[in-house]
Amino acid sequence: MANSSIISSRTLALIVFSIAINMVVGQLSSMLKLPIFLDSIGTIICALLAGPWAAIFSGLATNLLWGLLTGPIAAAFAPVAMMIGLSAGLLARAGGFRTLPRVILSGVVITIALMIVAVPIRTYLFAGTTGSGADFFVAYFHAVGENLLESVAITVLGANIADKIISAIVAWLLVRRLPERVQRTFPNMAKVR
Repeated sequence: MANSSIISSRTLALIVFSIAINMVVGQLSSMLKLPIFLDSIGTIICALLAGPWAAIFSGLATNLLWGLLTGPIAAAFAPVAMMIGLSAGLLARAGGFRTLPRVILSGVVITIALMIVAVPIRTYLFAGTTGSGADFFVAYFHAVGENLLESVAITVLGANIADKIISAIVAWLLVRRLPERVQRTFPNMAKVR
């Protein structure tokens, strides 16, 4: 009976755990004023273990909860977190997390995928400014002659490329170090080892 449910209790626990990782590590990164976000490690872990649908929900729930706690900007970027989960889950299924070079390439692909969603949100919903440190770069590129869309795209790429590569590597290393009995409970793990 438990296997016929839409989402297993194991997957639900993983989603909750992933949300907690996203929020704790993301908040620590913010408090330490790191130049990277590190707020999607949990979503990528969820993608590696449970696939794209669970990771999409993990990203969505993280940003909606953050939006309730900090303000609407985080909630507005929920589609970006969902794209991170979707792309990481699909890449994991395709074997994009089997070796370190593939993990690095997956971080780049995740960045490109999230740009498709993040750039229009930041450009058209927030006119390029969200109150983050990246606003300086948007303003700089715009001041030196780039149009707003290009300024935002350059900034989003620059702010996310290292972050998503590091996040993908950290998630991959953590998942690979799970005990064998835990790994066997998640069918996606076969595509990560």
